[in-house]
Amino acid sequence: MSYKTTIQDIARELNLTSATISRALHNNPRISEQTKRLVLETANRLHYRRNKIASSLRSGKSHTIGVIIPSAQMNFFGSVVHGIQSIANTSGYSILLYQSEESTELEIKAIEAFLGARVDGILVSIAKGTTDFTHFTELKKRGIPLVFFDRTNESLDISSVVINDYKGAYNATEHLINQGYKRIAHVSGQQHVKGFHDRLLGYQDALKANGIKPLPEFVYHGNISIESGRLAAEYFLQLPQPPDAVFAVEDFTALGVLQQLKEHKISVPGSFGVVGFANESFGEYITPALSTVDQQTVQMGREAFKMLIEQIEEKNVALDKGFMVILEPVLLCRESSVRVNDC
Repeated sequence: MSYKTTIQDIARELNLTSATISRALHNNPRISEQTKRLVLETANRLHYRRNKIASSLRSGKSHTIGVIIPSAQMNFFGSVVHGIQSIANTSGYSILLYQSEESTELEIKAIEAFLGARVDGILVSIAKGTTDFTHFTELKKRGIPLVFFDRTNESLDISSVVINDYKGAYNATEHLINQGYKRIAHVSGQQHVKGFHDRLLGYQDALKANGIKPLPEFVYHGNISIESGRLAAEYFLQLPQPPDAVFAVEDFTALGVLQQLKEHKISVPGSFGVVGFANESFGEYITPALSTVDQQTVQMGREAFKMLIEQIEEKNVALDKGFMVILEPVLLCRESSVRVNDC
């Protein structure tokens, strides 16, 4: 029978404790990067392979996490999952992925499936249809590690990783102002979702800071979809004094706005400017290319996983206190809004 390298073998080789080797192999933040590299190099040299089943039986952990995303059709969420997967692989964890399809019912089914699979923790971007958060508070009561990403609810005191939605919206709106647009409208998302609410506030405050009075009729309450963007554009164009630019809550909505403007043969960006949010992959390939706000998706996924793993592996992390990591948005100026100068 062939000999299999154990953690104890690596510990003897490096004159370290088995506990230190185990923590290093699981990317524990208490272990220095230098030690982690040394342990991984030695493990590879000695052809170490972790026995996940045995490890699970000993530790009571499955080394699996559940990830709930609203939709796999959005490149944004696929990119976040890529960030999660990239660091999960090197940390010895596998992921189970579930789409809620923006439905609370499917969100609850996902959690039930994950609990049945005995996952060690769960990462969630809340469905836009979710207004009752009982299923999340129940997880918290049971002490199950849980982290939100992108979409969160601060009242739950659950840790989260988000973009600075307010700043991203403020910068997008101010960019339109700097490009010479005077009457800027907004297509919003559901306001019970904090990120969408913050984008509305950022839009309004950017107008005020530049001496422009926000007009109630210039805010169309949509539902983040191409159709919502088309309906919003049609509504704006029927106003007695229509806007000359739109900041949309996300890119699919912005795409609907662009489609409707094309049908009306309105020149973009000459007569009308459009900016979206999320940096979906289609944005740079359509005509005109869509200006947008990048949400640092890969970094978001990595930070969310790191936060979850601290809850899973560190006994002293308080699960009843929510911590928030806020990432900086990046404005991407493209053809749909630039008519004066580059930004």
